[in-house]
Amino acid sequence: MSTKHPQIRNVRETLLSNNWYTLKKYTYELQRHDGSWQEQTRESYDRGNGATILLYSKAKNSIVLIRQFRFPLYITGYNNFLIEAAAGLLDNASPEERIIAETQEETGFKIEKIEKVFEAYMSPGSVTEKLYFYIAEYHDHDRISAGGGLADEGEDIEVLEWPFPKALEAIKKGEIVDGKTIMLIQHLALNNILKRT
Repeated sequence: MSTKHPQIRNVRETLLSNNWYTLKKYTYELQRHDGSWQEQTRESYDRGNGATILLYSKAKNSIVLIRQFRFPLYITGYNNFLIEAAAGLLDNASPEERIIAETQEETGFKIEKIEKVFEAYMSPGSVTEKLYFYIAEYHDHDRISAGGGLADEGEDIEVLEWPFPKALEAIKKGEIVDGKTIMLIQHLALNNILKRT
């Protein structure tokens, strides 16, 4: 595989906000395909990297999702609670450590065996975050609490256990609109891990 690297020079940065995470404005020169240099300005939001996981049961042909309020979607006019896979920022932990802890906090399932499926940048035009994607098989005896997240972090999470065909249909109907969740559900479908009907 051949990788082409961009030619960039004269990078300057300005801190715009360091309130919750870091927002910076960058001005730089980028060499265009024709060899000329063009000055560009971009803003970049750095909130750290994260991990996400989709729990699935072959025996029940089901998955575990969560439903919660997401304010940035609300201000764009999305008036529903968001249905998504469990996820969280790494906060200086390894992706594996963090997603195991996040799974227990949010879903109530204690999972020890996870499978990494890929990594992806979810919004590379403005956000630096890389997301690590995992799946894990769950069983009823793995549930050790009701889940729901951490109230002191403002989490108020509803745990959903859905038949896999319902989740696929929810994507088609626009009921599931979260990118990371769609990617993980499609991974299960494309790899025939669960039954579509």
